[in-house]
Amino acid sequence: MSALIIDDELVHYEVLGRGRPVIFVHGWLGSWRYWIPTMQAASAEYRAYALDLWGFGDTAKAAPRYTLDAQAELLARFMDQLGILKAAFVGHGLGGAVLLRLAHQHPDLADRAMSVCLPLTSAAVSARLLSGSAVSLIEWLLGKGPAVEPISREAAKADPAAVEQTVRAVMETEQRGQLAELKPAVLLVHGEKDPMIAPPDEAALAGLNGNVHSLGLEDSRHFPMLDEAAKFNRLLTDFLAVKSGESLSNLGLKDEWKRRIR
Repeated sequence: MSALIIDDELVHYEVLGRGRPVIFVHGWLGSWRYWIPTMQAASAEYRAYALDLWGFGDTAKAAPRYTLDAQAELLARFMDQLGILKAAFVGHGLGGAVLLRLAHQHPDLADRAMSVCLPLTSAAVSARLLSGSAVSLIEWLLGKGPAVEPISREAAKADPAAVEQTVRAVMETEQRGQLAELKPAVLLVHGEKDPMIAPPDEAALAGLNGNVHSLGLEDSRHFPMLDEAAKFNRLLTDFLAVKSGESLSNLGLKDEWKRRIR
């Protein structure tokens, strides 16, 4: 276990590999742990970091820090303490929303961002996210079994207040408006069968700038990195290989990855 101290509070993270940095940010259901297979795939060429946000996993439970602004500032402080000047980011659900906030507050820190299962509208969020327990939601989305048990245990560590406050904050924020103003290139990835965060339709994507591209994975639910790990990892490899400053429209998206929306 690796950790650092920010304002006298513990922040847990893990790191694998060497090379250019890529930072993984978890969603509402879990912690850094479900990124392990993705980090292992990325670590062959990159230095892969994953951290627990305030209120999740083994990072401190500190209610005043559960705002999106504070979570984004956590990423900036994390990079500063580790000497990371700029990084590629991959965020899931809540993590995707935190990345958008970081890119607005510190655009110099984000080289590019992949936002996975980000709700672009409040209507895209299932009410079950606010009413169900973390463990029951994990079982709903991933089933049961030895492979899922570590993820369920990590999800159970989350402070319910952190989940509720950040869900409501994301639902009250116009994510489309934030995307339209971003300078870093953003790739939106959605599970086409996600029952918790509805995939965006053409109307939700209309008006976004040319830096934002969207892709649906046909057989994925809310955890594309686990539901279709091989496809997700190939997409991630291509995403990370795009030269800094180039459009993500140049990605060599494969036909089996479903349709590219933009």
